Amino acid sequence: MNRLLLVAVPNLSEDNRKRIYEASSRNGLEVCFCDTAAEAKEMQARAEIILGQQADLAENVPLLRWLCTPSAGVDQFAKCDVFLSGQAVLTNSTGAYGVTISEHIVMLLLEILRRQQEYTEIVAQRQWVRDLPVRSIRDSRITLVGTGDIGQETAIRLRGFSPSCLIGVNRSGRNPGDRFDKIVRSENLKEVLPKSDILILSLPGTPDTYGMLGGKELALLPDGAVVINVGRGTVFSQKDLEKELRNGRLFAALDVFEEEPIPADDSLWTCPNLLITPHIAGNMTLPYTVRRIIDFFLEDLDNYCAGAPLKHCVDLKRGY
Repeated sequence: MNRLLLVAVPNLSEDNRKRIYEASSRNGLEVCFCDTAAEAKEMQARAEIILGQQADLAENVPLLRWLCTPSAGVDQFAKCDVFLSGQAVLTNSTGAYGVTISEHIVMLLLEILRRQQEYTEIVAQRQWVRDLPVRSIRDSRITLVGTGDIGQETAIRLRGFSPSCLIGVNRSGRNPGDRFDKIVRSENLKEVLPKSDILILSLPGTPDTYGMLGGKELALLPDGAVVINVGRGTVFSQKDLEKELRNGRLFAALDVFEEEPIPADDSLWTCPNLLITPHIAGNMTLPYTVRRIIDFFLEDLDNYCAGAPLKHCVDLKRGY
């Protein structure tokens, strides 16, 4: 029986399929492309390597030795016995999403500062209103909590708008790529919140980041501050943020939530000062993102077949 690589990523382009097929052939692997969950279920028992996003792909797969998820987040794999027991290694695609998510952040920020939601409603009512006061990124004090690929790519783009300062917040205290004017350690976040006109969160969902910002922390933000979250919805108290939005003190754009999808009767749907996107900032809908994911996977495929360490391994205890 041939060693099997199962690719459970639907709608891959012909070019990416060809690249995977050629790399598999070069390494003596059989490859099976599955575009539906049903197809993947039929083949997964034979798989030694899986490229796919669903945690149940690893269930009851005795031959599995490596699963690569095309996502950056690995929350869904944290309770998977396969990886906790060391039976297989897990890698992710951190580093593939910085471009698409940073562009999404810029879009959200400009929509809020330029009052685009309100102008869309005005135009839908065929009215001609032109005098809503707007704000600028220029001279704004921006704090980015999370200085990985997403935080760095966002800093690059926001730098072009001439903000007053770009402050990065991370655990290490290092300034990756010198992208930030200053780095503050995570434990000192409260010190910079009162000086943050714009707060951007791009953190993974881990025990360390759970509930990082509660009502007390949000209360430290200056009046009119904008909060953007593209990381995980568990990073702050959604209830406390909604309170600040409803009293008109803060503005926010959320792409991630405590519960997804948001329940149809949730009060967030009608919350003022809030821009909602349905967890699409890092979707695999940008061809560049998908190509980066396949680049990372093929690099590690060669490593795996050569018996070399994999570059994109996940530490499930840390959550990334």
